[in-house]
Amino acid sequence: MKQFLQIAIDAALDAGKAIMRIYNDPNQDFGIERKADNSPLTLADKAAHNCIVRHLQQTEIPILSEEGAHLPYEERQSWHRLWIVDPLDGTKEFIKKNGEFTVNIALVEDGNPILGVIYVPANGVLYTGIVDGQTAPQTSAKGEACKMESGDIQSLPLGGRQDSTFCIVASRSHLSPETETFIEEMRQEHEDIRLVSSGSSLKICLVAEGSADVYPRFAPTMEWDTAAGDAIARAAGRKMVNAETGEPLTYNKPDLHNPWFIVR
Repeated sequence: MKQFLQIAIDAALDAGKAIMRIYNDPNQDFGIERKADNSPLTLADKAAHNCIVRHLQQTEIPILSEEGAHLPYEERQSWHRLWIVDPLDGTKEFIKKNGEFTVNIALVEDGNPILGVIYVPANGVLYTGIVDGQTAPQTSAKGEACKMESGDIQSLPLGGRQDSTFCIVASRSHLSPETETFIEEMRQEHEDIRLVSSGSSLKICLVAEGSADVYPRFAPTMEWDTAAGDAIARAAGRKMVNAETGEPLTYNKPDLHNPWFIVR
């Protein structure tokens, strides 16, 4: 599993470099296109996808990427293990140039995320987690200096807050009426509420590291949006559950949409 983790880290870092080359190019218009669901697609999404696939192919484990081919369930259902990848999560944030975008890579086994890597290229922070009862480390990876050897990943302890406020993290681009209702309910339960807005899978990472208490998501997401963060949250002792049933999320489903969920 550590070998798989290192491969995923290498893939995420290389994808991050490809993304930042485009992000920092003053002459680049990002080549924005619109997908069938009207969500944006940029040159950076494509470049990151190609980088990640090159790395993960060596594992001979099937890859389900947002920007790759989405095979029908009849073919995917036989996959005992698979990589679930979002090469550039938070494309809207990328286009806004606010830095709140990530590279997400997860290894899923029998529907359960068992390994996750989330890289934040704009600030060089890397989150990793293996779901084996170990605490999920947050690893700092700054620019070209970040070369991590297998079994020697320099990890920092998970953070936390010294104040007593109840912190809710919510989407910067997708704050639904249901989420607003949830926030109001929390105001009734907790004396002091703080609301933090963030983009991409960073919201899950904030809960996993202890910087936030809960992340409600009552809006559409896909499996590649959450699989890596789910693994990291689980490894950190947190839970990502179906908002209606309270059951853990599962992956490689016939329908790749997630139910509404809560991370706490």
